[in-house]
Amino acid sequence: MQSPRPAPRKLAMLLAGASLLTAMPAFAEAPMRTDDASTLDQGGMKVEGVWRKDDQERGGELAFGFSPIENLELGIAVARAKDRSADPDTKLEAVGFSAKWVPYQNDQGWSLGASFAYGRLRVHDYENAEKFSENEYALSGLASYRLENGQVLHLNLGGAHLKAQGESDTIGTWGIGYEFPLLENLQLTAETYGAEHVRPDTALGLRYEIFDGFKISGAVGHGNDRSFGKVGFAWEF
Repeated sequence: MQSPRPAPRKLAMLLAGASLLTAMPAFAEAPMRTDDASTLDQGGMKVEGVWRKDDQERGGELAFGFSPIENLELGIAVARAKDRSADPDTKLEAVGFSAKWVPYQNDQGWSLGASFAYGRLRVHDYENAEKFSENEYALSGLASYRLENGQVLHLNLGGAHLKAQGESDTIGTWGIGYEFPLLENLQLTAETYGAEHVRPDTALGLRYEIFDGFKISGAVGHGNDRSFGKVGFAWEF
């Protein structure tokens, strides 16, 4: 029997509380949220760190990814944040696991694959003296189209199952992203993404490669009556 759909206010709280989960584990190359249809080379590894501000929420995350076999990338991540919309602050702690499989990869033209992610968020609500957990399972189809001039289009389409405080819901998710090279080591990123029941977010970012495999990035965006931003690094080796 399918569980009843949560009331709008309950669902909005569930989606907002899961915002830290939906940002991790980080498979999309920072600063983008929209994932790319590519994986690390077999035996390759990466480390990513991000500090973000999302309305009244501030915090950071650290992610580690590796490729045990060709076309498969696995990732784990941890994150901590504080929501300053209440007094005292609400503390958020998250852990996540993800797997991305991209059997069809090309340097030009289409690349196609899929990803699965699980995240668990622990919420410490000091204002109401409550502690509870939120869980998310997400599955997404991935497509990227690479042009000869270095521009890349990314498309994501999938769904997520959210559970929090006795409520649960399954929602559709989507994302559209674009990468545009400005200089040899500098890229502009633009994207819009969202889920059912909420308006989409849009963001613009920059990604700069300092040396082979090591990049820094930043992005700012707006959506759902709030602004957000993040800065981070990614090291592939």
